[in-house]
Amino acid sequence: MPKVVCLSGRHTSNNLARSMKNLIVANWKCNPTTLKEAKQLFDSIKKSAKNIKKSEVVLCPPFVFLKELSFFKKGSLVFFKLGAQNCFWEKFGAYTGEISLPMLRDLGCEYVIVGHSERRKYFGETNEIVNKKLKAIIDAKLTAILCVGETQEQRNNGETEKVLKEQIIKAIKNISCSKFHVSNVCIAYEPVWAIGTNNPCDHEEAQKMGLLIRKIISEIYSRPVSQKFRLIYGGSVKGDNAAGYIKEAGLNGLLVGGASLDPKEFLGTIKSIE
Repeated sequence: MPKVVCLSGRHTSNNLARSMKNLIVANWKCNPTTLKEAKQLFDSIKKSAKNIKKSEVVLCPPFVFLKELSFFKKGSLVFFKLGAQNCFWEKFGAYTGEISLPMLRDLGCEYVIVGHSERRKYFGETNEIVNKKLKAIIDAKLTAILCVGETQEQRNNGETEKVLKEQIIKAIKNISCSKFHVSNVCIAYEPVWAIGTNNPCDHEEAQKMGLLIRKIISEIYSRPVSQKFRLIYGGSVKGDNAAGYIKEAGLNGLLVGGASLDPKEFLGTIKSIE
């Protein structure tokens, strides 16, 4: 794929990604099961996180709770933003069961997760589908959190670089350098073998994968662009290992799954990097 050069050379030395706030994303997945529980979880986080200054926190509850939580946070100290766990690429139409980006915008969403490994595994989402969704998110002027990562089998077979390169290249196909840059696309490295396994990627390996992903972006666009997006880690993140992904691996945030459903654990994760 030919390199697309954009941004003038004067930006080269400015590592914008490192100057941004850390991005902490809570992916509640298909949890909890009632609105009452969702409000309690939300309220527990809200009450304990009023002094967060160095991190941008995004809560991604199930679709059915977005409206209530958006309303619930009005009038209070807003230290976080709302995100969606998925989307559809068309704005409207005869697409039974789908949620469009205009709907998400209307509910107060600012972020959308796309390409999560569970969507790929359980719902058959291909790189081509991820590409359609990513384009739609950018066009809707929302911020995409693009998930990429390899399985244990792929890692054992020495295919990690090949898999990551294919996922990224196909996800951003026909997305211009300027759109990628201006839309603040975030990439989340989520090794499939680490998700929900209590076997997180160690900090040194996460750093290597982060450098690899930036290298792939630099080959597609340019080196300045490769330094100007937030690159975060996800996969069995908890309070006792969170800080290392920022301070040691040099990443720009975290995508937190199971631990985000425990207010104490989630807040400990945030505070460990504050």
